[in-house]
Amino acid sequence: MAAIEVRQVSKQFGALQALAGIDLEIDEGEFFGLLGPNGAGKTTLISILAGLARANTGSVRIMGHDVALDYRGARRALGVVPQELVFDPFFTVRETLRIQSGYFGLRANDRWIDEVMASLDLTGKADVNMRALSGGMKRRVLVAQALVHRPPVIVLDEPTAGVDVELRQGLWQFIQRLNRDGHTIVLTTHYLEEAESMCGRIAMLKQGRVVALDSTANLVRRLHSLHLRLRLRSGEWPAGLQAVDSGDARVVSLQDYGEVESVMRALRTAGCQIEDMELQQPDLEDVFLEIMRRE
Repeated sequence: MAAIEVRQVSKQFGALQALAGIDLEIDEGEFFGLLGPNGAGKTTLISILAGLARANTGSVRIMGHDVALDYRGARRALGVVPQELVFDPFFTVRETLRIQSGYFGLRANDRWIDEVMASLDLTGKADVNMRALSGGMKRRVLVAQALVHRPPVIVLDEPTAGVDVELRQGLWQFIQRLNRDGHTIVLTTHYLEEAESMCGRIAMLKQGRVVALDSTANLVRRLHSLHLRLRLRSGEWPAGLQAVDSGDARVVSLQDYGEVESVMRALRTAGCQIEDMELQQPDLEDVFLEIMRRE
């Protein structure tokens, strides 16, 4: 059974086509990335998954529960960490998590709440009012809220936006532990290095459509070009060697490693001396930009 099953989902807001026939299937236990520029439809899709918006056409299932026909079952199977910092300023951290537990009919949930707070380094803030927390700590409380009912599927919508490096590392360690324990994680982020390091598969959205869907490794392998960045100590750049200026250096695009020697030979023939050289391999950001331009 798929953790998330999206079939031909479309959504319109007036004349705006936010989603145009999305098909996705995310397996149980996956760490899945959902990437795209602003306005691509990511947040709309998450809203439909959470039952906060209704698709015009198509169907969505969470752990086999149809979000329209079995909203209660689908919602129990899903935890969502929203992009916006939404919180009630009148309650402490512990009170906030107890109230969230109550929404799911959970009583005497303090043991799990304590475990979640400890894992997110919130124990010292348990009795602090929400409005007194920093932005990073509020973000952690949102993660804790999404986990109080122990959902098998967790959606993270830009979870590290505005979070400092130390808090970010602690948050990711906890999320990766949840994934190892069998939770399905769906991540949207503009930090593509995070997606590349953690997501096993990635879907890229543009204008409400899936324009790429593959394993992270396969997506990066799509871009065959390498970049050789060179800074010369002396000599004139060879006229026949094409390169792009990059500050005080030149960047040569290569199709494979075998072309490095021909570049070196051209520089030696021209009497150039190299001060610094770096061979840059494509990463997910390069692939993302290339796919967005091409599609």
